[in-house]
Amino acid sequence: MNKFLLRALVLASVNIAVFADAQFRTRNRMDKLEDFDEQKFSWGFYLNGNRLDYRIVLHPRYGAEGNQNLVKSRESYSFGAGLIAKWRLNDHLDLRLEPGLQFAQRQLIFNTQSNDQYAAGTLTNPPFFPIALTEKDKVREIKSTLVDIPVLLELHGNRWYNSRPYIAGGVNYIVNLQSNSDSVDDNMQQVFRSTTHNFAWSAEMGIQFYFNKFKLTPAIRGTFFMNNEKVADNATTPPYWATAMSTLQTRAVMFVLKFE
Repeated sequence: MNKFLLRALVLASVNIAVFADAQFRTRNRMDKLEDFDEQKFSWGFYLNGNRLDYRIVLHPRYGAEGNQNLVKSRESYSFGAGLIAKWRLNDHLDLRLEPGLQFAQRQLIFNTQSNDQYAAGTLTNPPFFPIALTEKDKVREIKSTLVDIPVLLELHGNRWYNSRPYIAGGVNYIVNLQSNSDSVDDNMQQVFRSTTHNFAWSAEMGIQFYFNKFKLTPAIRGTFFMNNEKVADNATTPPYWATAMSTLQTRAVMFVLKFE
C-alpha cells in the first residue's frame, strides 16, 4: 500500500506540473472558466491520500519506565474520497462542506510487561493478576473507516491568469464506523475500543487551476482530533493496554486532488 500510494502521489505531482506549465506558458492567452467563481453555489468531488498516526499522552506510571515510552504508534498510509459543496460568500471568502470517507489501518505497540511490578496495587490503583504478554498481545492492528464531515472557511487571493492560491481552516465531525466502542470485550479479548463520535480541526492550503471544462485543485490538509479517542478497558483487565495511555488522538496529513 505504501509503495502504491507514493507512486500515485508522484504521478499526480508530475501531472500537476505539466498542467501548471500549460497554464503559464503564454502570458497573453484567454482566461478559462471566467464566470465559474461567480456562482453562488458549486459542486465537485475529491480524491486524497493520507498519512495517519496517533498522538499519545502516556500514563505516568503504566505508560513509561524511566525515560522509555512503553506504548508507541506506527504510522500508516491510506486513501479516501468525498464530495464538495461550496457557497460563495464574497470575492475572497467561500464556505465549503466536504463530506468524505477515509480508510485507515494503524498499529499500537505495547511493551508494557514491566507493569507487573504494580500487581500488588498502589494508593491510587487496585491490584491485578499479571499475565505473560505474547507477541499478539503486544500489537493492536486498528482498522478505521471514518466518515469525515469538515466545514471549512476558504480565503483566496486574486486570480492570476488561470490559477488562484488559497488557505482554509475549519472544524470536522468524524464518525468512526469501526470503533468497537459498544463492545463488551476489550483488549483481554484482542479488541481495541475507541470513541465513535469525534471532533477535529483542519487547516489547508493549495492552488486552484482553471481549465476549459473544470477546475483542478491540489492541496495539503492537516486534520487533528480534539477529543480523547481512548475507551478504557474493563475494570478487571490488567493495565497493559488502554490504562497505559492517558490520551489518544488521531492526526492526519492529506494530499488532496479536487475536481469542480
